[in-house]
Amino acid sequence: MKSTTHGFTQLRFWLLTLGVVVTFGAGITEVNAQQPSPPADNWTVNFTPYGWLTYLNGDNTVKGRTVAVDVSAKQVIEHLERMPWFSYAEARKGRLVLYNDLFYANLGLTEGVSFSRVEREVGGSIDVDASLDFEQTIVEVGGAYEIAKWTAASGSMNFNSSSAYTAIDLLAGARYWHQKMSVNLEIGTDVEIGDLIIIRDFAIARSGTVHWIDPVIGARFRHQFAPGNELIVRGDIGGFGAGSQFSWNALAAYNWEFAVRHGVTYSGVLGYRALYVDYEHGSGRNKYAYDVLTHGPILGMAIGF
Repeated sequence: MKSTTHGFTQLRFWLLTLGVVVTFGAGITEVNAQQPSPPADNWTVNFTPYGWLTYLNGDNTVKGRTVAVDVSAKQVIEHLERMPWFSYAEARKGRLVLYNDLFYANLGLTEGVSFSRVEREVGGSIDVDASLDFEQTIVEVGGAYEIAKWTAASGSMNFNSSSAYTAIDLLAGARYWHQKMSVNLEIGTDVEIGDLIIIRDFAIARSGTVHWIDPVIGARFRHQFAPGNELIVRGDIGGFGAGSQFSWNALAAYNWEFAVRHGVTYSGVLGYRALYVDYEHGSGRNKYAYDVLTHGPILGMAIGF
């Protein structure tokens, strides 16, 4: 009951945040969609805090015990233990872009949130209920470079156009993952469960702190329908055995500028993001693995200056 009540508190916070964003945007009356673009030799900065309504699908292994994770966005909201944080920041100068993306979430998927499969080394096989305590931080940094840009009117390449255009960026960077996991196995009998911590009728496998860095390469497609209205499609792959075995990230988002005040632009962001990683370390009872797809719609507000 405590977790559910806390989840509703988190949901009310997100709804309140959305209301503040809408009210704040409505209160900015100095709108100028035709404001001229800054010179190409000047730096421009965009900061976008956003909400990500996530679904989790995959497998997580802690000390050789694997649970199949199938968590809905509703369960994520109900079992948040701390306030999550998602943000994207980008600095651009001409065709060069530097960017940073932050992700933090802490979930306690307990109190009847069960998973479909449990595998473990128990000197045999028994049926148990499983839950997952999960804390994760992801920090991505990188750069992008615009390799092509076409104007809609002429169809010719024009890197300085600020009207309707289509552009392609190549990007490279690194994605740092930091995780803490506990797999809780609810048991109803006395059994030998190797190196697990046993508390009453619960056996707990803790991963400790796990972290790794994935190199990332990818591309981004940008289409501006009109000044202040842009569609972005991004894809990247990473890992390659240097950190995780493999990872990929995909994003489709639409940005629309709704206000300008004192030289600062305010834009809404609506889209969908999917992030997958397959990480594995150790073997047997020391094995840790995280093979999970995180995906869902995003909603945010970009502030540009």
